[in-house]
Amino acid sequence: MIKKCLFPAAGYGTRFLPATKSMPKEMMPIVNKPLIEYGVEEAINAGITGMCVVTGRGKQSLMDHFDKNYELEHQISGTNKEVLLDDVRHLIDSASYTYIRQREMKGLGHAILTGRDLVGDEPFAVVLADDLCVNEERGVLEQMVGLYKQFRCSIVAVEEVPAEETHKYGVISGEEIRDDIFRVDTMVEKPEPGTAPSNLAIIGRYILTPDIFDILENTPPGKNGEVQITDALLEQAKSGCVLAYKFKGRRFDCGSVEGFIEATNFAYENIYSKDKHAELAKKSTKEKK
Repeated sequence: MIKKCLFPAAGYGTRFLPATKSMPKEMMPIVNKPLIEYGVEEAINAGITGMCVVTGRGKQSLMDHFDKNYELEHQISGTNKEVLLDDVRHLIDSASYTYIRQREMKGLGHAILTGRDLVGDEPFAVVLADDLCVNEERGVLEQMVGLYKQFRCSIVAVEEVPAEETHKYGVISGEEIRDDIFRVDTMVEKPEPGTAPSNLAIIGRYILTPDIFDILENTPPGKNGEVQITDALLEQAKSGCVLAYKFKGRRFDCGSVEGFIEATNFAYENIYSKDKHAELAKKSTKEKK
């Protein structure tokens, strides 16, 4: 039912300067895979096949990553390094990729609105690549797609954060439907310290219904003079239904240096090492044949 996933990827990544002066933050590697590749994997595992990327100036490498590099393929063809491209080849073959440029940085809401022509008039997912989410059984997006089939409304992923950190996030409160689902009645973008309605912070996973685009078109600039998706979702909640879902899994804030390092260490110990063993086993099987 959810066929497309929108990736807002036009930001400058200023918290990682000077690295992001010439490299998109979405291409920064967690061990040996760029952040956006983890996000695309999560979307494909959720049954989504249309990847819609909102890019900006200097983001050509995002498009190149999900395309064939004939010179590289030729150079490593038949060598033991060829297996290193298996994962990204699978992603290229398993989905379609479309791109549009966001000419001005006017906030996440504006970035999502920019992707309207790519998404069309259908429900869609949104992944912010600098939030890396991991769950061995079912990815966060797969969990949310399952919920959408049941509730047919916009859904935001939330997690509990320390009260002193709520000013960094959009924060929700609402009626508890079950222990992991809330019907949203309040949503505040980066509340002032001590004023947050709860400690349930929105993270970078959304399922949105297409009427959000009309709401965004009429949403005035909010916090920091930007068009905020939280303001649009609050308006949607007033006239319909928006759910907040406490997802199962672990999330790393790779938009911060500390979170990026934590994610790298986790991925090396729990993802890369397992992949390396699988790669060696695959290579050994090929050699025996």
